[in-house]
Amino acid sequence: MTSSSTTSTSPLPARTPVLIAGGGPVGLTVAALLAQQGIASTVIEADSSFCDGSRAICMSRRSLEILGWIGADKPMLDKGLSWVGGRSYFRDREVLHFEMPAEPTQRFGPMVNIQQYYAEEFAHDAAIATGLVDVRWSTRVSNVTPHGNGNTVEVTSANGSTHRIEADWVIACDGGRSTVRELLGLQLSGMQYDGRYVIVDIEQATSRPVERLAWFDPPSNPGSTILMHRQPDNVWRIDYQIRDDEDPAEAVKPENVLPRVQSHLDMIGETAPWKPLWISIYNAKCLTLPQYRHGRVLFAGDAAHLVPIFGVRGLNSGLDDAGNLAWKLAAVLRGEAADSLLDSYSIERVHAARENIRYGAKSTEFMAPPNYGFRLMREAALRLALENDSVRSLVNPRQTTAIEYVDSPLNIADFGAFDGGPHAGLPAPEASIQTTGGAQHLSELFGQHFVALYFGDIAPATKGSGGVRVYSVCDTVAIRDTVAIRDGDIHDTLGQMRERFAAAPGTLYVIRPDGYVLGRWRNGRDIDIAAIIDKALQQTARTA
Repeated sequence: MTSSSTTSTSPLPARTPVLIAGGGPVGLTVAALLAQQGIASTVIEADSSFCDGSRAICMSRRSLEILGWIGADKPMLDKGLSWVGGRSYFRDREVLHFEMPAEPTQRFGPMVNIQQYYAEEFAHDAAIATGLVDVRWSTRVSNVTPHGNGNTVEVTSANGSTHRIEADWVIACDGGRSTVRELLGLQLSGMQYDGRYVIVDIEQATSRPVERLAWFDPPSNPGSTILMHRQPDNVWRIDYQIRDDEDPAEAVKPENVLPRVQSHLDMIGETAPWKPLWISIYNAKCLTLPQYRHGRVLFAGDAAHLVPIFGVRGLNSGLDDAGNLAWKLAAVLRGEAADSLLDSYSIERVHAARENIRYGAKSTEFMAPPNYGFRLMREAALRLALENDSVRSLVNPRQTTAIEYVDSPLNIADFGAFDGGPHAGLPAPEASIQTTGGAQHLSELFGQHFVALYFGDIAPATKGSGGVRVYSVCDTVAIRDTVAIRDGDIHDTLGQMRERFAAAPGTLYVIRPDGYVLGRWRNGRDIDIAAIIDKALQQTARTA
């Protein structure tokens, strides 16, 4: 790592607008996103520094977009290893080679591998740089007392001293064993799988391409499933399933782990010297709170939901929580929105968690079969996949579509007929564009403000207020290199926006700060955008 955390020596504040319990990647990203909106926060973290071990390692394109809103995307890309696909093997024969959708003009590739402690470091640096985030290490939340106007939070320092902080809002990002969740008497519900995986980080130089590798019943470890990912700093992340009759405490002892790792490295021909860096153990959980808002306490990341590692939905879904929550809470704190807006956070992200759990359960049942019947079905699928292309998709039960907020109270039904394009509740598609800032990507315009995209000249009635940025999307046919780009213009240089938004002259899209479509109009010339946004911000409270 290139830097280390620092601990403030100033006294803890008596009051803070937002207290964030947990200084992991989700908590720090929430803090940085709030700061981008002008909202100060205090982050309370029990550990003394960033996490050890690789932990969550696969960062999705969506996560990189969110991190881009706080300026943390560049260090992630500079340090991380990008990849687009992977290979699966049954014993020693390849049964699947997959590639995720990617194109040369996209801002980010599908996935970047990077250790979680780097994600924490870069989010921390982005948060601290704002001057609005106070991170307190070696300090833990010991009590939360909600009251009408906020919460009284008791925190305990490493020396045992206690301090009370009045917080208008508390965001619990304190992990799967959330103290805040326990203090409020809340419980996750769902199911937990019995199958366990040992997780090992080793340092070993390799020339293999960066891709996800999986072996089912490999000769190196018969009866097991093994996953491998390359990471920065010549680190391999290796996950392997242990037998049901193995003692987990014994399974993580180096004398039992290292021979298995060596056997597998021998099998795949990785002969360079290596050393272990970190060993842990994991079992898959499909759990969520039924609601993520409890008065003025909000839950995000693993404190709100636990999903299996298979399909890389854990940290990525937590960062999506952060991207959804931050702009809404900021609008409430600035007095621009009713606090009922935060009910939509719970509705949308609980739905997302349940979708992630549904897909995660499918992946888990294949990667770690819960009983003899599932093991038989998996072996049958793998055997068939050796010879039958149509069966191979069963070997990779991945989620390939974006989460849609189908029942969000913010969604505005289409005005006019659309043949394609994203409707309300779907993320806006990425596109290469040209603005006064030069070549950009559409996702760079999101993060802080509502964005209105008007396909054609901007009519006076479409002008927005300070809370919305209105852009005129120019027809590609009219674009010439000699034509100056006006402030507020988007030149659709490759025609991607017109195609992906199913747009015609006069089409209007209003996009939320988190990049999701609020509504769309086939003829949006006379639409009062500011009034539409104000109505959304004052939306009636509902429950998940």
